[in-house]
Amino acid sequence: MISFSLAGKRALVTGANTGIGQAIAVGLAEAGAEVILAGRSHPAETLALIPGAQALALDFADPMAAKDVFSAQTIDILVNNAGIIRRADSVDFTEADWDAVMDTNLKALFFTAQAFARAVFARGGSGQIINIASLLSFQGGIRVPSYTASKHGVAGLTKLLANEWAARGIRVNAIAPGYIETNNTEALRADPARNAAILDRIPVGRWGEARDIAGAAVFLASPAAAYIHGAILNVDGGWLAR
Repeated sequence: MISFSLAGKRALVTGANTGIGQAIAVGLAEAGAEVILAGRSHPAETLALIPGAQALALDFADPMAAKDVFSAQTIDILVNNAGIIRRADSVDFTEADWDAVMDTNLKALFFTAQAFARAVFARGGSGQIINIASLLSFQGGIRVPSYTASKHGVAGLTKLLANEWAARGIRVNAIAPGYIETNNTEALRADPARNAAILDRIPVGRWGEARDIAGAAVFLASPAAAYIHGAILNVDGGWLAR
């Protein structure tokens, strides 16, 4: 029997105070997982949505923020969702904005995954890692050079880690959200021309909602996805099919 249940599992979701991270955390909890919400901001709203969830203060601007987290407690599922974006024409883009995005979106993701894997291997267990990629793991976009570079890197690391860890009991996959109504896309939705152009390209005809990503995360974390390794699942309303 195919099972989507996460009963008895513990999941750590980074950047779970709002948006996609919050929706994923709620979805995992609904599937039976015990959820830990890790991030810089206190996730009061998410805690109110998930009875029994725990908050863990971690600032992923420090790529090593989670290095000691997994050795102190058993975590079965890691969702690397924390991320930031900076917008400017490439000719004007600063080194500070480049480094901030790369440190949070890519370097912290790698070293958090590394810490998780070391703990799983040390206890002889198994686990699941779900990275949050992007449409800009496949496309270039405009005015977001460090974000595009970081999300291309997330796609590559997802495949590399799957190659190394699949036979050792850790499944590593990624979700590539399309244009979702979150804080990161507020500037796009506020620009009438950009908003119209984006909607015109999406076959389903609407912006995605954060909860549209939750089902994909539950699936990839569950036993139903046992033979899926190194995949990047597009949840984009058909954008990449256009």
